Amino acid sequence: MPNIHSVSRGAFAGASALLILLASFLILSGGIGLVAAFVASLSEGREEILQAISYVVISIAVFDVAKYFIEEEVLRPKGKQSIAEARVSLTKFMTTVIIAVFIEGLVGVFERSGKAPADILYPAALLVVATGMVVALGVYQKLSIGAEREKKEKDMIG
Repeated sequence: MPNIHSVSRGAFAGASALLILLASFLILSGGIGLVAAFVASLSEGREEILQAISYVVISIAVFDVAKYFIEEEVLRPKGKQSIAEARVSLTKFMTTVIIAVFIEGLVGVFERSGKAPADILYPAALLVVATGMVVALGVYQKLSIGAEREKKEKDMIG
């Protein structure tokens, strides 16, 4: 009978494969939409460029989530993870998410500023949220590095 770790690894591997497939479809869909819009008219093609950028950015974030699952839940042997390893892993993951949120916010600002400037609040809010995420990540880094130092000092003494 398989143990819970094998079942968990299989579930994460399957979910990661599905995320990679869906992200690939999103990139393909953006590319097809871009080509179709340029064939229809040049002005529609310009608008579709921003949409394609959004699709690619979202796809990259989804790929990174799948990569994170594979690295942390499928390939990594289950054992105690050090504070430093956890900090580095979480920082890489959050950095990708933050970049995706920033780019999505910027794309939204560019889209709305030309068509409907009154609708710029949502993309502006995304930029504020992304900035808050950067600040929160910085606080996390500061606190976790302090915890690492304390643990090292405690291990040296005890």
